Amino acid sequence: MKSTFLTVEATGPVATITLTQPDVRNAFSDEVIADITRAFTWVGAQDQVRAVVLAAEGPAFCAGANLNWMRAMADYSREENLVDAGKLAEMLRVIYTCPKPTIARVQGDVYAGGMGLVACCDMAVAASQAGFCLSEVKIGLIPATISPYVIRAMGARAAHRYFLTGERFDAAEALRTGFVHQVVEAEALDSAVDGLLKHLLSASPAAVQACKKLVIDVAGREVDEALIAETVAGIADIRSSAEGKEGVQAFLNKRKPSWLGG
Repeated sequence: MKSTFLTVEATGPVATITLTQPDVRNAFSDEVIADITRAFTWVGAQDQVRAVVLAAEGPAFCAGANLNWMRAMADYSREENLVDAGKLAEMLRVIYTCPKPTIARVQGDVYAGGMGLVACCDMAVAASQAGFCLSEVKIGLIPATISPYVIRAMGARAAHRYFLTGERFDAAEALRTGFVHQVVEAEALDSAVDGLLKHLLSASPAAVQACKKLVIDVAGREVDEALIAETVAGIADIRSSAEGKEGVQAFLNKRKPSWLGG
């Protein structure tokens, strides 16, 4: 797909979506939101793609809302704001539910709505100099649309602090809260992402997709009879699937499974 705001590369099993507006710190506008939504929808539908990396150019990963977009929103009615926020919510949902595993490659600062981009990805690796901030309260707003994903990523206790104070925190704190999974020096960022990709590409493609859906379906739910029944059905389904049977047989026979060329 073509876009003036991002690039999409899908050669082989890894697709990379890169935000390419360093001059505005890769900030959102309605056009950017539409293109990110289309990009994740497209890569999610490509059979050969088995993992997706979300990256950005320049010193910032994403600074939230573009200033011109914010100026336009300042005069919106409540009804117009509902429509506008709905588009952002749909972008976040598409990233979060993308059938392929996703990795945020965070090379620089992440502010406000940009925090939602990182939180919606399955994994996040950050450069040590990256800063993070849920700055909405500083301008009289709240991080409402991104909150389901950010709270899942950092937990309610950390969210209480950083939603309410709007203070900036560093990559080490993002790691401590669980918002990112790994922090490395900038020059080691690609190597860290490649390490995660190696694990993802060595696993059963069907099992990886099923595991992603499993986490989304199970997280936060009460352990009751309905959930237990769903998980029993889930393991029965995967055991009886072609890849499930192949993986077990390969393990028992000490050979590579078919998805690794066995």
